Amino acid sequence: MLILGIESSCDETAAAVVEDGRRVLSNNIASQVPIHQRYGGVVPEIASRAHLEQIVQIVEGALSGARVALSDINAIAVTRGPGLIGCLLVGVEFAKGLAAARGIPLLSVQHIAGHLYSPFIGREHDAWGVPVTDRAPAFEPYIGLAVSGGHSSMALVRGPLAYEPLGETLDDAVGEAYDKIAKHIGLGYPGGPIVDRLAAQGNPRAFAFPRPLLNRDDLDFSFSGLKSSFAREVEKLGGPDAIQGNGKVIADLCASFQAACIDVMVGKCARALKQHRLSRLAVVGGVACNRGLRAALATRMKNIAVALPEPEFCTDNAAMIAGVGHHVHASGAHSDATMNAKVGLELTASAKGWQQAAPTPGAGAS
Repeated sequence: MLILGIESSCDETAAAVVEDGRRVLSNNIASQVPIHQRYGGVVPEIASRAHLEQIVQIVEGALSGARVALSDINAIAVTRGPGLIGCLLVGVEFAKGLAAARGIPLLSVQHIAGHLYSPFIGREHDAWGVPVTDRAPAFEPYIGLAVSGGHSSMALVRGPLAYEPLGETLDDAVGEAYDKIAKHIGLGYPGGPIVDRLAAQGNPRAFAFPRPLLNRDDLDFSFSGLKSSFAREVEKLGGPDAIQGNGKVIADLCASFQAACIDVMVGKCARALKQHRLSRLAVVGGVACNRGLRAALATRMKNIAVALPEPEFCTDNAAMIAGVGHHVHASGAHSDATMNAKVGLELTASAKGWQQAAPTPGAGAS
């Protein structure tokens, strides 16, 4: 079965063709990073306009990259939420029109569920090392950590459509914290890759940053206080202008900040694995590309089967949406023309719940 996936929840316009829920035939992504760099972050209105400009050619590119025609596609899967409303609407409305025109099923997918499924997709092998042309082995539950610029959450994944949220950020997402501290000292946007690169050159013990919530038994995250602690250290050094040009201090700040973030993420993963007596972990989302995090997982999770998707499947992409869409279709749950984008679409909703039309505002009021 061939499913065309469409993703437009934030600042990547993406389309992909996935075969049988696992084998990625194409994964076409248009990043908006150059557009938003001058603002130091994503501007929702600009992002939605860029999606409008790019979506047709991105979908056409996905089809040609997979060497298939639209008539070969069996269903269309689209990110319904969560995300930025204007951005989501572009993908949702385009998918609705395309599915209606072709008379094929429309499948709504929850964005974080896509990330949590990303270990099972690939070009040759999935992140568990299984050839994607093989049928996926019997599903074994795992802990999934989804970390990006917009999300920091942990879930127990019992199946392709069965998720139990365990914890989430109480304030900033970890990727957002990276971007903000990078902006504070003038490193540019997006901050994550820059901080990661500089951290490799610095001393992770140079500054004693806190490890927020690490010693609590719950699995929630908080990165706002860590970001504030970083800003206070910079002020002690005379402020952002005073450290410009001092490569060693900047590298030490980045290394110390990153060490704190990694300790929290890896520590929370270890706690979740112990609490649920599991030995499988998937770390997904854009921050899963972080080299420092990957190195820490390799050294601190020696007895754990850790799945880290290829970078192209870590950042927002449509292949993961098409992959989940395959299972949505198999469950018999489909959307119709009444479905609309839903900013707060919850991971806990069932595949059928993802498809249902949002209530009309004011409905039921007397």
